[in-house]
Amino acid sequence: MSPFVERIASDEHLPRSADVVIVGGGIVGVTAAYFLAKQGVSVALIEKGHIACEQSSRNWGWCRQQNRDPRELPLSSVAMRLWDGFAADLNRDVGFRRCGLFYATDNEEVLAQWAEWHPFGLANGVETKMLSAAEIAERIPATQRKWIGGVSSPNDGKAEPAIAAPVIAEEARRLGATIHQGCAARSLDIANGRIVGVHTEKGLIKADAVLCAAGAWAARFLRPHGISFPQAGVRQTALRTKPTVDVGSCLYSPDFAMTRRLDGSYTLAISGKATIDITPQGLRYAREFLPQFARRLKNVRLAVGRSFISGPESLSAWLTNNDRIFENNRVLDPEPQQWLVRKILAGVRSTFPELADIEVDSVWGALVDCSPDAVPVISKVEQVDGLVLAAGCSGHGFGMGPGIGLLAAQLLRNDDPCVDPTPYRLSRLVDGSKLVIGGL
Repeated sequence: MSPFVERIASDEHLPRSADVVIVGGGIVGVTAAYFLAKQGVSVALIEKGHIACEQSSRNWGWCRQQNRDPRELPLSSVAMRLWDGFAADLNRDVGFRRCGLFYATDNEEVLAQWAEWHPFGLANGVETKMLSAAEIAERIPATQRKWIGGVSSPNDGKAEPAIAAPVIAEEARRLGATIHQGCAARSLDIANGRIVGVHTEKGLIKADAVLCAAGAWAARFLRPHGISFPQAGVRQTALRTKPTVDVGSCLYSPDFAMTRRLDGSYTLAISGKATIDITPQGLRYAREFLPQFARRLKNVRLAVGRSFISGPESLSAWLTNNDRIFENNRVLDPEPQQWLVRKILAGVRSTFPELADIEVDSVWGALVDCSPDAVPVISKVEQVDGLVLAAGCSGHGFGMGPGIGLLAAQLLRNDDPCVDPTPYRLSRLVDGSKLVIGGL
C-alpha cells in the first residue's frame, strides 16, 4: 500500500524548451525547481508517477542535524534554515516544526557513538545534550528494558512528508515552473558532449541543463549514456497509526522510531533493520558496496524477490536499454515486510502502556537509494556538460532535501555554492578514492 500523499494537478502542455529540465518529483527535485524559479529560470519538472510518490512520502519526516556525518552537517544546517524560511515564503504550512528529537538506548556501543559525536556537534553549533539514565527514565518510563542513556537535540524537528513536496511544487509553479506528472523521462538528448534536451514519453523538451533527481531510478536512467553511478536499494517498511494519545513528537530507540503527525497519528518505523534484495544492479556494484554491507550485515536480511525481475535494479532494467521501463513502473511500491511491522508494534506497545491498543491505519514499503559511503551525490557529471546528479541520499534525503535542492540548483547555474560541494562529487565513487562510510 502506498502512503497517503496530497495530489496536485499537472500542467496541460509540455513546453518545447526550458532553461532546466528536472527529472524526478521528490523533495530534491521540487525544491530545486522552486529555487530556480525564484531566480527567473524557466523550469520543466517531469515525474513518471506523481509528486512525492516514492521515498519523499515514505520517510519518517525527520529534519535534523543531530548525529549527522561531518560531511553532511554543513548542508543539513542549510536545510534547516530553509525549512524555517518556508513558513514565511510558502502559501501553505508544510508541517515543519522544531519540536526537538529525542534518542534513548540500552546499547552501550550506540551510546558511545553518540557520546563521540557530541563534542563535534557542539563545536559546530548544534544544540545537543547527552542524557543520563535518570533523565531518560523521566522521559520514558521503562517497561521492557532499562535505558542507559540518550541524547536530545531541541532545535531539530520534523516536517510532513504527505504535503511538503506537493506544496513546494505548487509554489514553484506559481513562480513560473511547469509540473508534468505521468510523464516519464526516457533519455537525455546529448550532442557533442553536452545536454541539448530530454526525451519524454510526451515529446522532446529542449534544454541546456538537466538535473537528474530520480532517486532509486537514477543509476538506471544514466547507464545508457555511459555514466556509472554506484547505487543500491535497501528495502524498508513504515506504518501509520490512527490518531492517538500524545506520548511525544519524535523519538528514536533501538526497537522503533516514532514521529507524531499533524493529525495526531504517528509514523512508526525502525532504524537499521531492512532487507537487501539480490539484484542485477546489486551484483554489478557489489564490490563498491561490500564494505558498507559487511559493516551492517547483522541488521539486514538478504533476499531474492520481485526486485530481481521488476523495478530499477531488475534483470529487464539492466540487460536492455528499454527506455519505456520508467513509464511501465509509475510508482515504485515495494511490499511492506510484516516481520518488521510486528517488531515495530511490539516495541511501541511494550514501551508505552497507553499505546497498547494502538490501531494501524496503513503500512507501506520503501526502497531507500544508497551510495557506497552513505553520503549523497550532488554533483556535476563530468562526461556531460550541463548535467547535474542529486541522488544516493541514503535515507537522509527528506530532511536535507531543501539543502540538496539548493546546492543542485546552484551547480546547474554555476552560482557560488551554499557549501563546499567536494564531499558530494560523483567522481569519488568511481575513481578509486578511499571511501569513508558515513552514518551512525
